[in-house]
Amino acid sequence: MRNRVALLLVYIGIMKESRPGERRVAAIPATVETFVSWKWNVLVQSGSGLEAGHTDESYKSAGAEIVESAGSAAEVDLVLRVGPPTPDDLDLLHKGSTVAGFLDPFVNDTVVRKLTDLGLTGLAVEAIPRTTLAQSMDALSSQANIAGYAAALAAAQISPRLLPMMVTAAGTIPPSKAVILGVGVAGLQAIATMRRLGAVVQAYDVRPETREQVESLGAKFIEAPTAEADEGGYAREVGNDLQARQWEILAPYVADADLVITTAQVPGRIAPRLITSEMVDAMKPGSVIIDMAAASGGNVEGSKPDQEIDRNSVLICGPTNLAGAVPADASRMYARNLVALLERTRTDDGGISIDLEDDIIGPTAVVYRGEVRHPKCNELLRIRTEGSS
Repeated sequence: MRNRVALLLVYIGIMKESRPGERRVAAIPATVETFVSWKWNVLVQSGSGLEAGHTDESYKSAGAEIVESAGSAAEVDLVLRVGPPTPDDLDLLHKGSTVAGFLDPFVNDTVVRKLTDLGLTGLAVEAIPRTTLAQSMDALSSQANIAGYAAALAAAQISPRLLPMMVTAAGTIPPSKAVILGVGVAGLQAIATMRRLGAVVQAYDVRPETREQVESLGAKFIEAPTAEADEGGYAREVGNDLQARQWEILAPYVADADLVITTAQVPGRIAPRLITSEMVDAMKPGSVIIDMAAASGGNVEGSKPDQEIDRNSVLICGPTNLAGAVPADASRMYARNLVALLERTRTDDGGISIDLEDDIIGPTAVVYRGEVRHPKCNELLRIRTEGSS
């Protein structure tokens, strides 16, 4: 373990991501330079940034120390990650250290328990309050923005049809029809990208305030039941009657679509069901559905995480890491989110302080020195414990 006699000597580490296929990295050379300017020492595991376009040499030039093993990168005060750490990843950390990133703390009780057992602090970017003050730190939004773009491109690539209208000597090809269900950050970017590609776009969200945003992008808002958002800005869970009305109204739009992208999800909750099997069966052969909520239960009946399901020649895709398909810019945005977050932990004398009274750091510290602090995490542990007894 590195010498910490100088109490204000801060070490942070960047480990290779352990999730298969994860190409993003939690720090880029530009953000390493920022940490170094703060007098922080940065250790980067060799090869961590290659798939995002960053060589070991570029990190070294920015002031980082390159280490070969994950264990060496973990011998630090603070580890930065993209995806949730595995138990083995966390075992490398020493008691009292901090891990920051997408920790999946409202669903993954294994991570929460491990943080607790090892006496660690977990800064979960999913828990960053969605306020004006926290916009620069909002990793959920930055990655959802890229995911919406990637979803539109994925749908266009899979579709057997052209997206824009084309007038040719062989005749006129009509534009593809796209339906976007769920108009948060990802949905709005999917609309904008589909429009740029030339598709005719219709969209729906249960929150009525999204109409203006949809129409400002040149898409048509589908007239279906709406409800006010909750205090976090997310769509509220609707009752069975309202859901049945939604399905009834959305069904003909889905049936007429060549491309459908669903984006409705809320961290820590099961995704709402927007498309039933009967609605899929009514779609045209060759139609494509991208269910961006497949990892949290799916907006589409029958979708599976990271699988492509062919249902009567309608392809249902459930990608769970669309932002990772654009690793260079996704990493750039995410790394800047982390810098903005960590700047609130930086003390005047160059140290790190996890201030639980801070309006942003407090809620983000879901576990602090082994103590579970976030109510959603406590509720998750209670449910899982009761379920196993």
